[in-house]
Amino acid sequence: MKGFALVAALTSFSPVVLAAQAPPAATEVGAEFQALKNLPAKGGAALTVTTPAFKTGGDIPFENTQYRGNIFPGLSWTAGPAGTKSYAIIMQDLDAMRNGAPILHWTMVNIPATMTKLDAGMTTPPAGSAYGPNIRGAAQPYTGPRTPAGPKHRYHFQVFALDLTIPAEALASYATLTAAMKDHVLASGEVVGLGQVMTN
Repeated sequence: MKGFALVAALTSFSPVVLAAQAPPAATEVGAEFQALKNLPAKGGAALTVTTPAFKTGGDIPFENTQYRGNIFPGLSWTAGPAGTKSYAIIMQDLDAMRNGAPILHWTMVNIPATMTKLDAGMTTPPAGSAYGPNIRGAAQPYTGPRTPAGPKHRYHFQVFALDLTIPAEALASYATLTAAMKDHVLASGEVVGLGQVMTN
């Protein structure tokens, strides 16, 4: 009888858990600002981007968020085409807007063309590469999700194969960074993870 009562109690809590983790809104409010959209690859060439932390469209572990650990989840991508000089990464939350733009969580530039992987737990940029701007300012390290209450948010980890290296002066802001990248993208791709609020 006690076992039946326990099962009944657990079952009664299930809808509450599910309700607290509503899916993202049908449309991203910042969709028009997506880096992949505004920095198209020449000829539409694509990179396949993955992470060991989650499947595309899956939940981002709390360890990779500001709620717990803020640990970089790791990224891998297929090699860019001939002529690739470096890779750049832009991480955006397109389900939230602040000061007229989506929340920019992280950027990294000048990843050597010989690299197609950043290890999970990375705390410093690889040799030759540099952190770019995020919502907190210039030269900022990985800043994971801190999803507010409500529906889950989509976080876009976007990788770009470039035919140049980005000059230091272009790292002052997102606007200067994307201006330097424009018309220099040879291939691109992304992996998208879902963030949610941590309530306990």
